[in-house]
Amino acid sequence: MTYPTFNVSLPARGRTLHTEFVTSVPADPGAALVPVAKGEGLEVPVTALGAGGLLEALESMGATGKAGEITRVLLDGRVVIAFGLGDSDEIDDEAVRRATGSLARALSGVPRATITTEFGVGPVVEGLLLGGYSYAGLKNPGEDDAETPDSTTRITVVGDEGNRADYDRAVAAAESTLLARDLVNTPANFLYPESYAEIISQVAGQCGVQVEVFDEDYLEKNGFGGILAVGRGSARPPRLVHLTWHPAGAATSVALVGKGITFDTGGISLKPASKMEEMISDMGGSAAMVGALSAAARLNLNVRVEAWLPLAENMPSGSATRPGDVITHYGGITSEVLNTDAEGRLVLADAIARASEDHPDYLLEAATLTGAQLVALGNRTAAVMGSEELRDLVAGIGRSVGEPAWAMPLLEEQEEEMTSPVADIRNVHNARTGGMLYAGLYLSRFVADGTQWVHLDVAGPAWNSAGTYGYTPKRATGAPVRTLVATLERIAAGL
Repeated sequence: MTYPTFNVSLPARGRTLHTEFVTSVPADPGAALVPVAKGEGLEVPVTALGAGGLLEALESMGATGKAGEITRVLLDGRVVIAFGLGDSDEIDDEAVRRATGSLARALSGVPRATITTEFGVGPVVEGLLLGGYSYAGLKNPGEDDAETPDSTTRITVVGDEGNRADYDRAVAAAESTLLARDLVNTPANFLYPESYAEIISQVAGQCGVQVEVFDEDYLEKNGFGGILAVGRGSARPPRLVHLTWHPAGAATSVALVGKGITFDTGGISLKPASKMEEMISDMGGSAAMVGALSAAARLNLNVRVEAWLPLAENMPSGSATRPGDVITHYGGITSEVLNTDAEGRLVLADAIARASEDHPDYLLEAATLTGAQLVALGNRTAAVMGSEELRDLVAGIGRSVGEPAWAMPLLEEQEEEMTSPVADIRNVHNARTGGMLYAGLYLSRFVADGTQWVHLDVAGPAWNSAGTYGYTPKRATGAPVRTLVATLERIAAGL
């Protein structure tokens, strides 16, 4: 299956390797992709691709098997590309994903190759597809294109017939992550609430998901004050997108909510200019939900899933919301806006309140919400808040799929800080302490009693400003799509 699966009207798409699954080594396998590891010395597993003389050849080239190491040798007239997994006693799924991600980026100029799956089909395929991703955007074609693997590089994945479902699942999860990356990478002059809603509708139409798009008139008439307040300063009005995946017989329901700020200037509380261009990523939570729901449909998960995606552009203008304004959210809660750069929680509050109205069994919400998340947990680890049991489950799932996450508390002492003299609550607490947790507490006010829910703050993990590592590229990462997909699978299976 060749990415992109979905035909959507983005100005540019990323590209990655082409993979195919077979149950026996083809007659013309191309280059052999062979894992190696560090043990007492260099360790080379016996594979269906053959390993005779390979150990000696690799040792003569100085290969050590360390994680991420790529070594090419010519053996009996055939190209062998060895990729390092690291210490042999520490190999797990994430080590395999990272190693094959590094391998994917080293396959420039390799038209065809074959890999066997001694260490699992899923992590091998996810690593190859995620690691092989590149996004050139609107660049004109140039010499750099030759340095990046693309869909002309064909990888044959060899496994048993019983592995086919694992292969299909890995492809769906990886391609949904790549879709989220493409959405987040798209410049804001192309991706704004109206165009974004149209693209989401295109995705929904291609995977059998129902879609409704609500415009600014509907939002005004039905009291979505948070979404309107954030979008009021922009010439591009906000939207609310509702997606539904409802397989016959599904007894469990899940609501997905994702922050869709297509660009965030901070509004009247203007952000510093430095790196403001990265605020195209502020719709990463909604992109993750689009990816996760499309994967649920492709995998035919037996669970009802509804997504509520609030889309707005946060801009300063004469019509923008001001610090000190009081707004009324969907459902009636009033909020004093002390800082217009704490806008994500305002649009999420409306969407959470609307999603809660249908009494889902679980509510999963994700957002690039606070800079405080990066201060607390760094660039790669998501914060997870909410109902304790579900919170701990989702955090553990995130770590297991290679999207690090950590459970965080909602603080009782911040309840008092939420009080306002002119509204039910206020959107910030005007303190340097616990900003990430305050945002989670604020959102908790809009969740219906008895609903199991989690809030994932992915401000750091959704965007990579540093260099490429493992299977993670620069710019959009696609986090936390794979966490959400795995969580939906657990819910469909009864947890």
